[in-house]
Amino acid sequence: QVQLVESGGGSVQAGGSLRLSCAASGFTASSRCMGWFRQAPGKEREGVARIYTGGGSTYYADSVKGRFTISQDNAKNTVYLQMNSLKPEDTAMYYCAAARQPPWACGVVAGTGFPYWGQGTQVTVSS
Repeated sequence: QVQLVESGGGSVQAGGSLRLSCAASGFTASSRCMGWFRQAPGKEREGVARIYTGGGSTYYADSVKGRFTISQDNAKNTVYLQMNSLKPEDTAMYYCAAARQPPWACGVVAGTGFPYWGQGTQVTVSS
């Protein structure tokens, strides 16, 4: 049974940093497309960052480029999202997702193409 468990969310002031973790079990996170998505109240789900764990290719939404970094630790079957220079508009529930997608599709597959999701972790950024 595939499980994704997020952790690391919390409340921080604008300009601060948080690191989210996504621990995977029930499958090997290597050679998978792993993504971080977020959803704020009243807004659509937004893809934030993805990584193809087989080769390490990364993809970012324009809104987080230069501030967020997605990374992996295959030995721990864990994917991370380092979030720096946080802004109030980053406030959302953040979800980890996994998909068996080839590397060329990882950066473009829609959220509906990810069959496995975690329960989410809340990030709140105050001004």
